[in-house]
Amino acid sequence: MDQSLLLVHAHPDDESINNGATMAKYVARGTRVTLVTCTLGEEGEVLVPELAHLAADREDALGPHRKTELDAAMKELGVTDYRLLGGEGHFRDTGMAWHEEGHAVAGEVVRDDTFWRADLTEAANLLVEIIREVRPQVLVTYDQFGGYGHPDHIQAHRVAMYAAALAAVPSYRLDLGDAWDVAKIYWVGMSEGRMRASLRRLREAGDTTSFEGMDPDGPLPPFVTPDHLLSAVVEGEEFADAKLRAMRSYPTQIEVDGPFFALSNNLGNEIWGSEFYRLAKGKPGPTNDAGLETDLFAGL
Repeated sequence: MDQSLLLVHAHPDDESINNGATMAKYVARGTRVTLVTCTLGEEGEVLVPELAHLAADREDALGPHRKTELDAAMKELGVTDYRLLGGEGHFRDTGMAWHEEGHAVAGEVVRDDTFWRADLTEAANLLVEIIREVRPQVLVTYDQFGGYGHPDHIQAHRVAMYAAALAAVPSYRLDLGDAWDVAKIYWVGMSEGRMRASLRRLREAGDTTSFEGMDPDGPLPPFVTPDHLLSAVVEGEEFADAKLRAMRSYPTQIEVDGPFFALSNNLGNEIWGSEFYRLAKGKPGPTNDAGLETDLFAGL
Protein backbone atom coordinates (compact mmCIF):
# COMPACT_ATOMS: atom_id res chain seq x y z
CA MET A 1 0.00 0.00 0.00
CA ASP A 2 1.39 3.40 -0.96
CA GLN A 3 1.31 5.61 2.11
CA SER A 4 -0.03 9.15 1.91
CA LEU A 5 0.05 11.73 4.72
CA LEU A 6 -1.89 15.01 4.52
CA LEU A 7 -1.30 17.93 6.88
CA VAL A 8 -3.59 20.96 7.11
CA HIS A 9 -2.12 24.11 8.70
CA ALA A 10 -3.15 27.73 8.99
CA HIS A 11 0.00 29.74 8.17
CA PRO A 12 3.51 29.20 6.81
CA ASP A 13 5.74 28.11 9.75
CA ASP A 14 3.00 26.23 11.67
CA GLU A 15 3.92 23.01 9.90
CA SER A 16 7.62 23.20 10.74
CA ILE A 17 7.05 24.07 14.39
CA ASN A 18 4.46 21.36 14.96
CA ASN A 19 5.37 18.59 12.52
CA GLY A 20 8.74 19.31 10.93
CA ALA A 21 10.43 16.12 12.16
CA THR A 22 7.38 14.03 11.29
CA MET A 23 7.24 15.38 7.76
CA ALA A 24 10.95 14.86 7.16
CA LYS A 25 10.83 11.34 8.59
CA TYR A 26 7.95 10.20 6.42
CA VAL A 27 9.42 11.79 3.31
CA ALA A 28 12.65 9.89 3.98
CA ARG A 29 10.83 6.58 4.19
CA GLY A 30 8.99 7.12 0.93
CA THR A 31 5.59 8.29 2.15
CA ARG A 32 3.79 10.84 0.01
CA VAL A 33 3.58 13.95 2.21
CA THR A 34 1.19 16.73 1.21
CA LEU A 35 0.95 20.02 3.07
CA VAL A 36 -2.05 22.32 2.68
CA THR A 37 -1.57 25.82 4.10
CA CYS A 38 -4.75 27.86 4.42
CA THR A 39 -3.36 31.43 4.41
CA LEU A 40 -0.09 33.22 3.72
CA GLY A 41 0.06 34.71 7.21
CA GLU A 42 -0.28 38.27 5.99
CA GLU A 43 -1.02 39.59 9.48
CA GLY A 44 2.02 38.09 11.16
CA GLU A 45 4.42 40.10 13.26
CA VAL A 46 7.68 40.89 11.44
CA LEU A 47 10.69 40.10 13.65
CA VAL A 48 13.33 41.32 11.16
CA PRO A 49 13.68 45.12 11.48
CA GLU A 50 14.82 45.63 7.90
CA LEU A 51 11.68 43.84 6.67
CA ALA A 52 9.27 45.74 8.93
CA HIS A 53 7.97 47.61 5.88
CA LEU A 54 6.27 44.38 4.73
CA ALA A 55 3.84 44.43 7.67
CA ALA A 56 0.09 44.56 7.12
CA ASP A 57 -0.16 48.09 8.50
CA ARG A 58 2.53 49.37 6.11
CA GLU A 59 3.09 47.88 2.63
CA ASP A 60 0.97 44.77 3.35
CA ALA A 61 3.44 42.63 1.42
CA LEU A 62 4.27 40.03 4.06
CA GLY A 63 2.20 37.25 2.46
CA PRO A 64 4.29 36.83 -0.71
CA HIS A 65 7.46 37.02 1.38
CA ARG A 66 6.24 34.27 3.70
CA LYS A 67 5.58 32.15 0.61
CA THR A 68 9.33 32.32 -0.15
CA GLU A 69 10.02 31.28 3.45
CA LEU A 70 7.62 28.35 3.01
CA ASP A 71 9.46 27.34 -0.17
CA ALA A 72 12.77 27.32 1.70
CA ALA A 73 11.37 25.36 4.64
CA MET A 74 9.90 22.67 2.42
CA LYS A 75 13.28 22.18 0.75
CA GLU A 76 14.80 21.56 4.17
CA LEU A 77 12.14 18.95 4.99
CA GLY A 78 12.17 17.35 1.53
CA VAL A 79 8.48 18.06 0.91
CA THR A 80 7.66 18.69 -2.75
CA ASP A 81 3.85 18.62 -2.63
CA TYR A 82 2.68 21.68 -0.75
CA ARG A 83 -0.26 23.85 -1.65
CA LEU A 84 -2.19 26.93 -0.59
CA LEU A 85 -5.88 26.26 -0.07
CA GLY A 86 -7.69 27.74 -3.05
CA GLY A 87 -4.45 29.14 -4.42
CA GLU A 88 -2.14 31.95 -3.31
CA GLY A 89 -4.06 34.71 -1.55
CA HIS A 90 -7.46 33.00 -1.74
CA PHE A 91 -7.95 33.25 2.02
CA ARG A 92 -6.30 36.01 4.03
CA ASP A 93 -4.74 35.60 7.45
CA THR A 94 -7.28 36.72 10.05
CA GLY A 95 -4.79 38.00 12.57
CA MET A 96 -5.40 37.72 16.29
CA ALA A 97 -5.52 39.49 19.62
CA TRP A 98 -4.67 38.22 23.08
CA HIS A 99 -7.48 37.53 25.50
CA GLU A 100 -6.96 38.47 29.14
CA GLU A 101 -7.02 34.77 30.00
CA GLY A 102 -3.88 34.21 27.94
CA HIS A 103 -5.13 32.67 24.72
CA ALA A 104 -5.62 34.06 21.22
CA VAL A 105 -8.92 35.40 19.88
CA ALA A 106 -10.06 37.19 16.75
CA GLY A 107 -9.44 40.93 16.80
CA GLU A 108 -12.16 43.52 17.09
CA VAL A 109 -12.04 44.17 13.33
CA VAL A 110 -11.99 41.16 10.99
CA ARG A 111 -11.91 41.63 7.22
CA ASP A 112 -14.48 39.86 5.06
CA ASP A 113 -11.78 38.15 2.95
CA THR A 114 -10.17 36.43 5.92
CA PHE A 115 -10.11 32.70 6.54
CA TRP A 116 -12.17 33.16 9.71
CA ARG A 117 -14.97 34.65 7.61
CA ALA A 118 -14.81 31.94 4.94
CA ASP A 119 -17.90 29.86 4.22
CA LEU A 120 -17.18 26.48 5.81
CA THR A 121 -18.58 24.38 2.97
CA GLU A 122 -16.81 26.42 0.30
CA ALA A 123 -13.47 26.09 2.06
CA ALA A 124 -14.05 22.40 2.82
CA ASN A 125 -14.84 21.67 -0.82
CA LEU A 126 -11.43 22.98 -1.83
CA LEU A 127 -9.89 20.49 0.56
CA VAL A 128 -12.26 17.66 -0.44
CA GLU A 129 -10.82 17.81 -3.93
CA ILE A 130 -7.28 17.53 -2.58
CA ILE A 131 -8.22 14.66 -0.27
CA ARG A 132 -9.78 12.74 -3.14
CA GLU A 133 -6.74 13.39 -5.28
CA VAL A 134 -3.94 12.40 -2.89
CA ARG A 135 -6.02 9.79 -0.99
CA PRO A 136 -4.30 10.03 2.40
CA GLN A 137 -4.63 7.27 4.95
CA VAL A 138 -3.62 9.79 7.64
CA LEU A 139 -4.59 13.44 8.12
CA VAL A 140 -2.98 15.77 10.69
CA THR A 141 -4.42 19.09 11.87
CA TYR A 142 -5.13 21.08 15.05
CA ASP A 143 -7.59 20.35 17.83
CA GLN A 144 -10.90 22.18 18.14
CA PHE A 145 -9.23 25.11 19.95
CA GLY A 146 -6.48 25.42 17.39
CA GLY A 147 -3.90 24.78 20.10
CA TYR A 148 -4.03 28.25 21.61
CA GLY A 149 -7.16 29.85 20.20
CA HIS A 150 -5.92 31.48 16.99
CA PRO A 151 -9.00 31.88 14.78
CA ASP A 152 -7.21 30.56 11.70
CA HIS A 153 -6.08 27.45 13.58
CA ILE A 154 -9.64 26.85 14.74
CA GLN A 155 -10.94 27.34 11.22
CA ALA A 156 -8.28 24.99 9.80
CA HIS A 157 -9.49 22.35 12.26
CA ARG A 158 -13.10 22.86 11.21
CA VAL A 159 -12.32 22.81 7.51
CA ALA A 160 -10.11 19.71 7.79
CA MET A 161 -12.61 17.73 9.85
CA TYR A 162 -15.59 18.70 7.69
CA ALA A 163 -13.71 18.06 4.45
CA ALA A 164 -12.64 14.60 5.66
CA ALA A 165 -16.28 13.76 6.39
CA LEU A 166 -17.56 15.10 3.07
CA ALA A 167 -14.79 13.43 1.06
CA ALA A 168 -15.95 10.01 2.28
CA VAL A 169 -19.54 10.39 1.05
CA PRO A 170 -19.89 8.53 -2.28
CA SER A 171 -22.78 10.72 -3.45
CA TYR A 172 -21.21 14.06 -2.51
CA ARG A 173 -19.91 16.38 -5.24
CA LEU A 174 -18.95 13.80 -7.83
CA ASP A 175 -17.15 16.57 -9.71
CA LEU A 176 -14.55 16.69 -6.94
CA GLY A 177 -13.36 13.13 -7.51
CA ASP A 178 -14.09 9.65 -6.24
CA ALA A 179 -14.98 9.31 -2.57
CA TRP A 180 -12.13 8.68 -0.14
CA ASP A 181 -12.39 7.89 3.56
CA VAL A 182 -9.37 9.02 5.58
CA ALA A 183 -8.63 6.11 7.90
CA LYS A 184 -6.92 8.01 10.72
CA ILE A 185 -7.05 11.65 11.80
CA TYR A 186 -4.66 13.07 14.36
CA TRP A 187 -4.66 16.37 16.21
CA VAL A 188 -1.35 17.98 17.08
CA GLY A 189 -0.45 17.69 20.75
CA MET A 190 2.34 18.79 23.07
CA SER A 191 3.34 16.50 25.91
CA GLU A 192 2.77 18.03 29.33
CA GLY A 193 5.50 15.86 30.80
CA ARG A 194 8.05 16.92 28.19
CA MET A 195 7.00 20.57 28.49
CA ARG A 196 7.38 20.63 32.27
CA ALA A 197 10.78 18.94 32.05
CA SER A 198 11.95 21.44 29.43
CA LEU A 199 10.70 24.40 31.47
CA ARG A 200 12.47 23.06 34.54
CA ARG A 201 15.76 22.82 32.64
CA LEU A 202 15.35 26.35 31.30
CA ARG A 203 14.65 27.80 34.73
CA GLU A 204 17.50 25.87 36.34
CA ALA A 205 19.82 27.26 33.67
CA GLY A 206 18.76 30.79 34.56
CA ASP A 207 16.44 31.49 31.62
CA THR A 208 13.44 33.32 33.06
CA THR A 209 12.28 35.03 29.84
CA SER A 210 11.46 32.08 27.56
CA PHE A 211 7.83 31.06 28.09
CA GLU A 212 7.61 33.91 30.57
CA GLY A 213 5.10 33.36 33.34
CA MET A 214 4.99 29.60 32.90
CA ASP A 215 5.87 27.64 36.02
CA PRO A 216 7.23 24.08 35.58
CA ASP A 217 5.01 23.04 38.47
CA GLY A 218 2.07 25.36 37.83
CA PRO A 219 -0.85 25.52 35.38
CA LEU A 220 0.08 25.39 31.70
CA PRO A 221 -1.62 27.00 28.66
CA PRO A 222 -4.18 25.11 26.55
CA PHE A 223 -1.75 24.06 23.82
CA VAL A 224 -0.09 21.69 26.30
CA THR A 225 -1.75 18.27 26.30
CA PRO A 226 -2.01 16.06 29.39
CA ASP A 227 0.00 12.95 28.66
CA HIS A 228 -2.91 10.59 29.23
CA LEU A 229 -4.73 12.16 26.27
CA LEU A 230 -1.87 11.57 23.84
CA SER A 231 -2.12 8.68 21.39
CA ALA A 232 1.10 8.73 19.38
CA VAL A 233 4.63 10.03 19.26
CA VAL A 234 6.83 10.25 16.20
CA GLU A 235 10.40 9.94 17.35
CA GLY A 236 12.39 11.75 14.71
CA GLU A 237 15.57 12.72 16.50
CA GLU A 238 17.63 12.15 13.37
CA PHE A 239 15.46 14.75 11.63
CA ALA A 240 15.60 17.38 14.38
CA ASP A 241 18.31 19.31 12.56
CA ALA A 242 16.18 19.42 9.41
CA LYS A 243 13.26 20.68 11.50
CA LEU A 244 15.40 23.44 13.02
CA ARG A 245 16.68 24.42 9.57
CA ALA A 246 13.08 24.62 8.37
CA MET A 247 12.20 26.83 11.35
CA ARG A 248 15.18 29.05 10.56
CA SER A 249 13.70 29.49 7.09
CA TYR A 250 11.10 31.75 8.73
CA PRO A 251 13.22 34.64 10.07
CA THR A 252 10.27 37.04 9.96
CA GLN A 253 8.34 34.78 12.35
CA ILE A 254 10.74 32.71 14.45
CA GLU A 255 13.67 34.08 16.43
CA VAL A 256 16.22 31.30 16.76
CA ASP A 257 19.02 33.25 18.44
CA GLY A 258 17.39 33.68 21.84
CA PRO A 259 18.30 31.81 25.03
CA PHE A 260 15.53 29.24 24.61
CA PHE A 261 16.84 27.99 21.28
CA ALA A 262 20.44 28.11 22.44
CA LEU A 263 19.72 26.06 25.52
CA SER A 264 17.34 23.66 23.86
CA ASN A 265 19.92 22.88 21.19
CA ASN A 266 22.37 21.98 23.93
CA LEU A 267 19.83 19.59 25.42
CA GLY A 268 20.10 17.41 22.34
CA ASN A 269 17.46 16.47 19.80
CA GLU A 270 14.75 15.09 22.08
CA ILE A 271 12.98 18.46 22.34
CA TRP A 272 12.77 19.06 18.61
CA GLY A 273 12.66 15.48 17.33
CA SER A 274 9.72 14.11 19.34
CA GLU A 275 6.28 15.18 18.09
CA PHE A 276 3.06 14.11 19.79
CA TYR A 277 -0.47 13.49 18.54
CA ARG A 278 -4.01 12.75 19.66
CA LEU A 279 -6.00 10.21 17.66
CA ALA A 280 -9.29 11.82 16.61
CA LYS A 281 -10.51 9.18 14.18
CA GLY A 282 -9.57 5.57 13.50
CA LYS A 283 -8.38 2.60 15.50
CA PRO A 284 -5.07 2.79 17.33
CA GLY A 285 -2.33 0.45 16.25
CA PRO A 286 0.35 -1.25 18.35
CA THR A 287 1.90 0.93 21.07
CA ASN A 288 5.18 1.22 22.92
CA ASP A 289 5.75 0.76 26.66
CA ALA A 290 4.33 4.25 27.26
CA GLY A 291 1.08 3.30 25.52
CA LEU A 292 1.78 5.44 22.46
CA GLU A 293 1.81 4.53 18.80
CA THR A 294 5.18 5.29 17.23
CA ASP A 295 3.91 5.29 13.66
CA LEU A 296 0.92 7.33 12.48
CA PHE A 297 0.15 4.54 10.02
CA ALA A 298 0.17 1.87 12.76
CA GLY A 299 -2.57 -0.70 12.33
CA LEU A 300 -3.35 0.15 8.71
